[in-house]
Amino acid sequence: MKDMKRLFGYMGPYKKDMILGALFVMIETGFELFIPIMISNLIDIGVANHDVNYIYVKGVQMALLALGALVTGLLYAHFSAKASYGWGAEIRKAEYARVQQYAFSNLDHFVTSSLITRMTTDVNVLQNMIISGFRPITRGPSLLIMGIGLSFYMNPKLAFVFVVCTPILAIILFLIVRKVAPMYTRLQSIMDRLNQVVQENLTAIRAVKAFVRDEYEEDKFEEVNRDMAKSSETTFHYAVLNLPAFQGIMYTTIVMILWFGGNMILKSELAVGNLTGFLSYVMQVINSLMMLANVFLLLTRSLASAHRIAEILDENIVLTSPENGEKKVKDGSIDFENVSFKYREDAREYALENVNLHIPAGQTIGVIGTTGSAKTTLVQLIPRLYDATTGVVRVGGVNVHDYDLSVLRDSVNITLQKNVLFSGTVRENLKWGNPFADDETIWKACRAACADEFLSRMPDGLDTMLEQGGNNLSGGQKQRLCIARALLGNAKILIFDDSTSAVDTATEKKIRKALADYKDVTKIIIAQRITSVMNTDQIVILDDGKVHRVGTHKELLANDPIYQEIYASQMKGGNDDGSEE
Repeated sequence: MKDMKRLFGYMGPYKKDMILGALFVMIETGFELFIPIMISNLIDIGVANHDVNYIYVKGVQMALLALGALVTGLLYAHFSAKASYGWGAEIRKAEYARVQQYAFSNLDHFVTSSLITRMTTDVNVLQNMIISGFRPITRGPSLLIMGIGLSFYMNPKLAFVFVVCTPILAIILFLIVRKVAPMYTRLQSIMDRLNQVVQENLTAIRAVKAFVRDEYEEDKFEEVNRDMAKSSETTFHYAVLNLPAFQGIMYTTIVMILWFGGNMILKSELAVGNLTGFLSYVMQVINSLMMLANVFLLLTRSLASAHRIAEILDENIVLTSPENGEKKVKDGSIDFENVSFKYREDAREYALENVNLHIPAGQTIGVIGTTGSAKTTLVQLIPRLYDATTGVVRVGGVNVHDYDLSVLRDSVNITLQKNVLFSGTVRENLKWGNPFADDETIWKACRAACADEFLSRMPDGLDTMLEQGGNNLSGGQKQRLCIARALLGNAKILIFDDSTSAVDTATEKKIRKALADYKDVTKIIIAQRITSVMNTDQIVILDDGKVHRVGTHKELLANDPIYQEIYASQMKGGNDDGSEE
């Protein structure tokens, strides 16, 4: 309940709608509860005395009460819907804002499909609790208390039936809720898996088609889909047991009241109208208990969803800006001082270990190494996408922990290994690098990245629409747009993480030449091809998370066996082991 109570804090401006909705439900309930008394009087006075005028008057009064109940019911529906969907929107907004603050290490704690489910399905569960449960939870207690009170007012003897049936219904409800509660949690977890399978299939649909794995993917989906159906069937099998149980109790109660009430009528201890009105209250009380039972089931499922949402909101943000953080990066110099890093605290080995590097401002640095040597990990520590486990990373002579995060990251533009483009125009994508860039500035960056070569051939130029992920572009075109986007910013450090792997060597040479004009900017180029780094000021060789050697192309070619092996395999057509044929 603590999670639910916390989420109700996001009701914000919609609290007024919740209060108005509750008020109109109680008024509606009051209108409905007066009707049985009028029915009783109509029978015992109007019908018994053949007073037609009295019958007409009571009939009109009952019609007015019914009309009042209808109007207040419609007003409740309006305000409850407004409160429910507004609340859901506020929760999604809070979740999304929280995820935007996550560091990469925070994102590692959640599967993408799970985050999507928690922002959609779990929020929908909470909204349904308000739409379907707010009326019963407000109306139920009102009907229960007022109905029992009026029942005792009409006939205390018959009203004692509630003393028997209420504990039985409470025990049934308790047993059902205890059984179903953990099932709802498991159901939401299976939904995460289902969304993950669908997401992976749609994201990689081209690979699925290329490798003719359609049937395999269908079988994988069928397995998790069947598991979802089975889990839902089992969960709701127990959840709906409350309906037959409550109906059984209700009809048993009605039979008992008719039996005892009939005997009381025969003994002239009870009027027929009183028994009719009393039965109406019994029906309302039992129905209110059924409403409350359904609310408890809704609440049980909602608590599971509330906990999953709270996990997102309670996730400890690993990377935060310090108070009064540095607001200016002096230059693009970079220092790694005894830096080690591992992705999880319980990891046995460090991904990076004891790294010491000094990169002067304005230099161009090449980083090479075998796959898995932690090249990408190294550069992700510079803009604090991750924090070093031990040691210090400095930019412009200042510990990166002392910078305001937005200032630091504005000064470090990174083109990640995976090209990320969004649906929208080319201009909209490029302006991620600089929201205020005009077309002239954008075209200058495109020329430096050799992206103007294909953009100028497109009929709409910068207004060309990109599909999701830029799927209507080739790999090389996407890489060049990502480079142009990085060049648009006023960064002091540019990091290119294998960002020309899909570009031909001639185009890559043009890009390298254009990058040389950015003299005051420190450039770090991670590459697999030795031609991409051989003309840099320094080359850093990483081997198994450690700095193996740092030097120029000539120095490394003369003295370093790893560099010689890479050079031989790429430049001299060597064998797999790097030896010459």
